[in-house]
Amino acid sequence: MKRFLIPVMIVAIVVALYEQSSNESNVYVTVTAIAVFMFGMMQLSAKTPSKNQDKEDQDV
Repeated sequence: MKRFLIPVMIVAIVVALYEQSSNESNVYVTVTAIAVFMFGMMQLSAKTPSKNQDKEDQDV
């Protein structure tokens, strides 16, 4: 999954930055690229364990 998400996120950021640097930037393309990047970050961070996972297990 990482092999697919990381390149897609990099492409989305490059597209968003390119759109911002052009004279007539399209807002819809920029918003879509940022949404794709945020979705990818959400998917990647879902796999990261919490720091407080041990404390939560002890409290229960």
